[in-house]
Amino acid sequence: MIHYLTVHPETYVDSIMQLSGTRALRAVEGVDWASAAMATPTNVATLEEEGFDPGDLSGAGANDLVLAVRAEVQDAVDAALEAGEQALFAARGGGSAEASLPPATTLDEALRRQPDSTVAVVSVPGDYAALEAHKALSAGLHVLLFSDNVPVEDEIALKDRAVELGLLVMGPGAGTAMLGGTCLGFANVVAPGRVAVVAAAGTGAQEVATLLDRWGVGISQVVGLGGRDLGARVAGRMAIAAVGGLAADEGTDAILLVSKPPDVDVAREVLAAAGDTPLVAALIGVPEDFEAPPGVTVTRTLEAGAVAMARIAGASEPDVTSGLVEEVRTTAARLPERRTLVRGLFSGGTLCYESLVVLADALGDVHSNTPLREGLGLPAPAGAHTCLDLGEEEFTKGRPHPMIDPQARLELLRATGADPDVAAIVLDVVLGYGAHDDPAAELAPECARIVADGGPAIVIHVLGTDQDPQNRERQRAAFVDAGCLVTATGARASLAAAALARREPEIAARAL
Repeated sequence: MIHYLTVHPETYVDSIMQLSGTRALRAVEGVDWASAAMATPTNVATLEEEGFDPGDLSGAGANDLVLAVRAEVQDAVDAALEAGEQALFAARGGGSAEASLPPATTLDEALRRQPDSTVAVVSVPGDYAALEAHKALSAGLHVLLFSDNVPVEDEIALKDRAVELGLLVMGPGAGTAMLGGTCLGFANVVAPGRVAVVAAAGTGAQEVATLLDRWGVGISQVVGLGGRDLGARVAGRMAIAAVGGLAADEGTDAILLVSKPPDVDVAREVLAAAGDTPLVAALIGVPEDFEAPPGVTVTRTLEAGAVAMARIAGASEPDVTSGLVEEVRTTAARLPERRTLVRGLFSGGTLCYESLVVLADALGDVHSNTPLREGLGLPAPAGAHTCLDLGEEEFTKGRPHPMIDPQARLELLRATGADPDVAAIVLDVVLGYGAHDDPAAELAPECARIVADGGPAIVIHVLGTDQDPQNRERQRAAFVDAGCLVTATGARASLAAAALARREPEIAARAL
């Protein structure tokens, strides 16, 4: 086996580009393992674990890009490196004088080239992220802090400073935003409108925004917060600023807040910041006795939150269950009696969490690598329902996120499809900028094989719009043709899976 790596000194590329480069390297036939990554200590340790000689990285640091390939033959190595470099560097060329310049290496240089910028996207290793974000704030820029592994003390300091300056710090770990019609990170193409989304959950923001778009409700802004913002320590610093600012925004008539269960006292303060502006809070799994301020609608799922906002916006009542009960009944009829378990294989962390809440209500305990409560972690006992968030570090270390590269999920899909006790597998398929350019092409053939071989039912939710680069309707059609049961929302996919496991089709139409 050949282990080969090459170092590009002083060549920083952000996390999304690293993931794209990794995907291109691994797509070459004959490649056993590959990675495009900055030479941070963590990444160097990962390369050593994969059999690469750390001596070849002597002197390399966090601003140096490493392309590493493990393959049987040199031809595969050479082809992979060419593909990776094409993916990483082709976009830097072009006919214009600006495009022919080398990439800016400092914020000041970037602002000299693009002085009208109002937002900085910070995507550097967590150790350096706070400093770069402070530089951006000093330059008068809003910040989308894509980086994770940022200490909570740094997050608090950044957000306090942003509030003083009248700016936003979205993050850390904020992967989704849409500001002034511009998509940032993982985001979807939605029609402009007068509903704003404020979210401490990336795929949660994508889910509600795309559902509203499908139901004829346009979006004014999508503001990411980072997953810790509504917790007790960060205390909703940015959520309060964002909700208050959007309540005063002449282009926004209503606000949809999305979060996993927040700190109760923090949540009340955030909700109160809307004043008289209509606000729906989709607080996934929030206790049913949660008391919201007068005029605020609180829901426990993303679907219910989007439906409530559609009503406020005056849209026609969306039908999320049309034909679903009959489809479940037909699918259940072919399942052998012993198939009673549900398996969720998710690329979106918020969608996984929502599924855990929905399945727990319908089936009881569900185990996960991101469990709802202590005692429901992994390994799960025999005969347990499970949902996996495949975007967590244990699944992404040394490989791209499953929204970018379906390979890790394909491996688990094959294994799960061979389990004779599984009744239904739930998959989310997230479209939009940053996501795989044709996920159905990768996943649908394996789904078709499992269904044709008499395996478990496969329940799919395609998150996206027909305006997304992948086209939602085309993706849905590919999964329908593969024999999958395709639902209107993520929550409905989980309810359909529970209905299949219990052989009770009416569960799929249960009110949320």
